[in-house]
Amino acid sequence: MSRASVPPESPFSGASLPPPALTAPGLAALAREIDLDLNAEQSSKLVEYAELLRRWNRVHNLTAVDSEADLLTHHLLDCLAIVRPIERALARHAAGKEAAPTVHFLDAGSGAGLPGIPLAVARPLWRGVLVDAVQKKCAFLQQAQVELRLPNITVRHARLETGSLGTHDIVVSRAFASLRDFVTLTRPLLRPNGLWIAMKGRNPAEEIADLPDGVEAVDTSTLRVPQLAEQRHLVVLRPKPHSASAGATSGALPAKAKRQAGTARNR
Repeated sequence: MSRASVPPESPFSGASLPPPALTAPGLAALAREIDLDLNAEQSSKLVEYAELLRRWNRVHNLTAVDSEADLLTHHLLDCLAIVRPIERALARHAAGKEAAPTVHFLDAGSGAGLPGIPLAVARPLWRGVLVDAVQKKCAFLQQAQVELRLPNITVRHARLETGSLGTHDIVVSRAFASLRDFVTLTRPLLRPNGLWIAMKGRNPAEEIADLPDGVEAVDTSTLRVPQLAEQRHLVVLRPKPHSASAGATSGALPAKAKRQAGTARNR
């Protein structure tokens, strides 16, 4: 993938629109607004995933978002909006990944599979490890893997600090922890030249200023999510060049990070 082939981000519009319907053609049309082409099979899988999540949510309380319209905007499109920015970040900042079709990612505190499952559906050549410390969430992820026929994901019921989760090109999180805790907790899981990808609501300027030594934010972008009039930001981080290797930890793990390790709040 060449850097020139990836278009720039679209500005956040914030327009107030009627609730959209959760259908495969409708999802595909909205995805095109964020420069993402989903074929019929991919769109249908994502709608099937949302329907499966609604069924499980009636019993297991996996997410606070439950209406069809909100599942479409706050979960599916919210996660799909990071696909192209991740590809741009790899082209710009991850040496050796500019043209590689396969990206190995870890979804830290995956919860109900967000963003890991949308990423795996949208990019079937990517390989994802979805990690959560809560058994009922992992049970849902395993069921989703079977029903959606997703051979490119692996579900792990584990805490992130166990040290047996491998290393990855990307470690991604959504509403999981502060940036400091996120990078400290997952640093052993990042490959050399890898990137951290953090999904945030408001611009986390204070969190960026509080990053630990040896870590830098290389990009903070405003995301436009179709039909969603709320702030969304994506922060791309990496180990500073010539700093300690990504697999080495620095200092004790913060107590807050230990409590949050491997789990995500209901989102």
